[in-house]
Amino acid sequence: MVKHDIIALEAAVHDGQVFLKLRDGSTHSFPVGFYPRLSQATPEQLAAVRLRVGGRALRWEEIDEDIWIADAVLGIYPASCAAA
Repeated sequence: MVKHDIIALEAAVHDGQVFLKLRDGSTHSFPVGFYPRLSQATPEQLAAVRLRVGGRALRWEEIDEDIWIADAVLGIYPASCAAA
């Protein structure tokens, strides 16, 4: 799979996990703790996730966080969380 072809159709946050439904029919999830801004956000802020860039990115406006879907699916997390 080419990195740029990883597209999300749906995104939601529940119980400290971000859940993605991907265009290829698969699902993926990751803990909010892998991203410093997400780990500090309230449940209400986390619930406000939106898909952007044609399903290629996640956006949380209030906490000013953007995450590429491909990076999350491929396990490319911020360096500060690499050991987590």
